[in-house]
Amino acid sequence: MPEKRDPTKGPEPGKDTQPQSFPGVGERMDPEPDHGERSYRGCGKLDGLVAIVTGGDSGIGRAVAIAFAREGADVAVGYLADKEDRDAGETKRWVEEAGRRCLLQKFDVRRKKECEAFVERVVKELGGVDVLVNNAAYQMEQKEFVDLSEEQVERTFRTNIFGYIFMAQAVKPHLKAGSAIVNTGSVTGLRGNPGLIDYSATKGAIHVFTKSLAHNLADEGIRVNAVAPGPVWTPLIPATMSHDHVEEFGKDSYWGRPAQPAELAPAYVFLASADSRFVTGEILAVTGELTTR
Repeated sequence: MPEKRDPTKGPEPGKDTQPQSFPGVGERMDPEPDHGERSYRGCGKLDGLVAIVTGGDSGIGRAVAIAFAREGADVAVGYLADKEDRDAGETKRWVEEAGRRCLLQKFDVRRKKECEAFVERVVKELGGVDVLVNNAAYQMEQKEFVDLSEEQVERTFRTNIFGYIFMAQAVKPHLKAGSAIVNTGSVTGLRGNPGLIDYSATKGAIHVFTKSLAHNLADEGIRVNAVAPGPVWTPLIPATMSHDHVEEFGKDSYWGRPAQPAELAPAYVFLASADSRFVTGEILAVTGELTTR
C-alpha cells in the first residue's frame, strides 16, 4: 500500500540549522532531506529510457534521479563543484541500487561547450537521450535591490536560463517523437519574491521559455513542460538565505512547512512519461498553496 502521510508533517528547519556556502551539501543539513530513498516505488513508467538531470547531486535533482531509476531509466547526473562529489556519489549509489546505470559529470551549465560535451558523453556511454531535466540553479538572497551586483545578476541568469537553453540545444539533435524536456521553474516566477528579484526574473523566463519551446518542437512530437516548486528543503536554502529566513522557510504554505524533495519527484515522472503525452507547454505548480495571491 502507498505510504500515508500527514501533510502537515515534514521538515522543520529550526535554530540549529547551520548556514552553508553555495552550492551547499546535503550531508550538512538538519533535518536531513527526504529524496524518496525509502518511500518511492516505481512501476516501469520510464522503462529503457535515458534521462539527464542537471543539479542531480542533491535536493530535487537527487529525488528525480532516484524516482527515474526506479521507473526504469538510466540516469546521467550533472553537478557543479568538487564539494558536491560526495552528494553526487550518493545519488549514483541509489540509482545503481535500483538496477540502472548512472553517469556522473562535473561541469558548468553556464558554458555551452561543457553542456555539449556532457550530452555527447551521455549519448556515447548510455546510448542516447530521451529525457532532459533542466534543474541546476543559482540564487542568492538580497534584501536591497540596489545592492544586486552585476556579478550576481550575470551568474543567476547564466545558470538559470542560459544553461537551460544551452542544455536543450545540446540534446535537441538526439530527441525524437515522445521525448520530453522538463524544466524546473518556481513559484517565484509566478508571483515574484522581494528578496530574490534576479532569481524570480530567471524563473519567469524559464516559464516562458518552456511555453515557447513547446510550441517550437510540437511538430516533432517532443513535449516541453515545467514544474514550479514552492518552498522545498534542499541545500540551496541554507546556502543562500539568512539564518532567520531559513528558520521560517516554508511556514507560509498551507501545510506550514516546506516540501521534501521526494514530494516533487512524482511531478517530474508524470511530465517525463507517456502519462503526459497530451501535455505540453504546461507549468505544473507544486507549491502547497495557491500559486497567486
